[in-house]
Amino acid sequence: MEAKERIGCAVMDEPEAAKKVCKVTFLRHGGEPVTVEYEPGVTPYHEHGKEGSLLDVALNSGVDLEHACGGNNACTTCHVIVKQGEENLSEMEEDEEDRLYMADGLTLHSRLGCQCVVNGDVTVEIPDVLDFIRHG
Repeated sequence: MEAKERIGCAVMDEPEAAKKVCKVTFLRHGGEPVTVEYEPGVTPYHEHGKEGSLLDVALNSGVDLEHACGGNNACTTCHVIVKQGEENLSEMEEDEEDRLYMADGLTLHSRLGCQCVVNGDVTVEIPDVLDFIRHG
């Protein structure tokens, strides 16, 4: 019997090697949750923020996540709020933390989608920026 290990992502059966598949769920106010599967190191990288970032996963999966600066950590339009699986994201670096303070609706669980790399299953909310503007 083959041993399997779980470190944040599901390990799928493959004849020669184990492959990790992470489930990333995007929540949007008033919309249905969208869950996509992401394979670290396999999913194509199209320079949307850091390789394997929430922004990269979202755009590779057809999920619209704003990114006015192109994922270069120069704005906060890809701000997300982590609802589950925070431990399955890369640690926040100082430059992300500095930029994040400019985000509307900042919470203790806020991250910039372009900077946090997915290492396991995670659920994030994409805030409605217009809601912040309307309700100040």
